[in-house]
Amino acid sequence: MTLAPVIAVVGPSGVGKDSVMNALVARAPGVQRQRRVITRPEGEDGEDFDRVSVDTFQRMERDGAFALSWHAHGLCYGVPKTITRQRQVAVAVLVNLSRTVLLEAQEVFGDLIVISLTAKPEVLSERLSLRGRESKAEQTRRLDRAQTSLPNGLNQVLEFDNSGAMEDTVAEILSHLQPESP
Repeated sequence: MTLAPVIAVVGPSGVGKDSVMNALVARAPGVQRQRRVITRPEGEDGEDFDRVSVDTFQRMERDGAFALSWHAHGLCYGVPKTITRQRQVAVAVLVNLSRTVLLEAQEVFGDLIVISLTAKPEVLSERLSLRGRESKAEQTRRLDRAQTSLPNGLNQVLEFDNSGAMEDTVAEILSHLQPESP
């Protein structure tokens, strides 16, 4: 059985990863989104995710519940093994990943497409301020990390600027993922 590709959506905080992913799922039949498991504390929202304690996460990791797991920004993140079932029925499966685990994800999933979202620094700053999830100091740290490069060795990388209208970004992504037939 052929598995659908995993599309890793990456980019700095505030670039609009979740909004773009939700729009792609809404506009592209057969594209599904994989929910992550995160140790994000109560009161901190964001994407649609499964919140667990650090102890629960570590137990799940020991029990082999994740296809991929990593630690970033003081939190633990995991992609459940259920992604394999999704890949059997979907056209593609979107997952929000950290740039630091992309090479490992490419090894784990094989057919990995990386969508790297960027935005102008002033746009990122404004979006981080508006969402109000981080302190000013944390916003500054996140903006400093915004220029982090993708690792060398990735097979398929598509880069899109999401500084403007999200609808334009989504249309551009879809034009690359679903080219017109001749």
